Amino acid sequence: MERKNAWNTYDLKMQKECLDFAEEYRHFISDNKTERECVDTFVNAAEKAGYVELTRAIEEKRELKPGDKIYMAWMNKSLVMFQIGSEPMEHGLNILGAHIDSPRMDVKQNPVYEEGGFAYLDTHYYGGIKKYQFVALPLALHGVIVKKNGETVVLNVGEDPDDPVFFVSDLLIHLAQEQMTKPASKVIEGEALDLIVGNKPVIIDANTKASKDKTPEELAKENEAASEKDAVKKVLLAILSEKYGIEEADFESAELEIVPAGAARDAGFDRSMILGYGQDDRVCAYPSFRAMIETEAPKRTSVTLLVDKEEIGSVGATGMQSKFFENALAEVMNLAGQFSEIALRRCLANSCMLSSDVSSAYDPNYAENFEAKNTAYLGRGMVLNKFTGSRGKSGSNDANAEYISHLRNIFDQDHILTQTAELGKVDVGGGGTIAYILALYGMNVIDSGVPVLSMHSPWETTNKADIYEAFRGYKTFLRDADFRNE
Repeated sequence: MERKNAWNTYDLKMQKECLDFAEEYRHFISDNKTERECVDTFVNAAEKAGYVELTRAIEEKRELKPGDKIYMAWMNKSLVMFQIGSEPMEHGLNILGAHIDSPRMDVKQNPVYEEGGFAYLDTHYYGGIKKYQFVALPLALHGVIVKKNGETVVLNVGEDPDDPVFFVSDLLIHLAQEQMTKPASKVIEGEALDLIVGNKPVIIDANTKASKDKTPEELAKENEAASEKDAVKKVLLAILSEKYGIEEADFESAELEIVPAGAARDAGFDRSMILGYGQDDRVCAYPSFRAMIETEAPKRTSVTLLVDKEEIGSVGATGMQSKFFENALAEVMNLAGQFSEIALRRCLANSCMLSSDVSSAYDPNYAENFEAKNTAYLGRGMVLNKFTGSRGKSGSNDANAEYISHLRNIFDQDHILTQTAELGKVDVGGGGTIAYILALYGMNVIDSGVPVLSMHSPWETTNKADIYEAFRGYKTFLRDADFRNE
């Protein structure tokens, strides 16, 4: 069954809408490379759109009514948004769920050391990466350091053109005969992914005197300091103290993420694609958020979930396995005068969800890993994955045919271009999403997102038309999805 290329279906008006939306998305992923940054940006936009923070609504004892908009940011790394519908919530919700974490490297809690005249930050990689892809690459440092007094220091170094960048070194090809014989998983070991952040044993600033102005005693003292053990590390710590007011022990309460430096870019002479970091899964999170913001007066209560920790199993207090969503829903139902334990259970079981996550795009350079009839192609629209998992659908949600039929119908009515796909050949690999976790409540869930080329690499590729079709499809879903099990 052949799928249409979305570009062949657009008139000039839709082409402009597609390109405008993609440009806004490109700026978003350039400026928001961590979970905290995404949540901050989304919260600011949500409040401008009339959303009220859940804690505030509880404190004010608001009585929620249809059309009211509520959000809750959880630990600054996950976000849930509600727009109250005209139907009782017991009838179910329409839920979009995406994740806003991406593969990267994290700074360890005792990271600063010096070796061979270099100052390093020790790291631990996060999520599924090909470690060799992160060497000899300009890298930026994003995150927070929370000092003992509770003060939070925000770091974002490496993105501004005037900023320094950081890097992980690689072995020169002239000495790499042994390295080149290793399997790709061993070419770069995890403990070798340490970030080089300095190489100077003295501080040079505007107050430093020229050598000709210094006394022999001053020069001797300076040379002695420069030759001290860990002199480069000491300079690094002095810079951090002067610029950010932090000391070495403050790394114990820090969350610092190392990501590729630089903005996402248009790709191809035709500018049909976007090349950028973190598109798994922000390429679904951003259209989900925009669809939520642009939905008005829904019949069923609309929900958008943007969560952390998917790349490491959806664990922890900010991952989808946490109860923060269920707790927030209970509070919202209570404010709407609709809460009871049985009503909450019925609400969850009667809900419909799109697990808005990416799918692997067909790559002709590696065609042997794909089954051509059942794979996603760039430019052919939003992807529906009936199941993910690996080797015999292990770990999969596997959506019901009746639910898929309902979605096909509402998407066709709005001329949303969709394609179906699996994540590679049956015995080649696979992957998972948050779909199975929400399905535990008994609700209907299917994975639905954007195809990505070079997924989990430092620079991933998407097609602008697929992003736009996902946005259009998510709006249709929030408005029209009303499917319940018989």
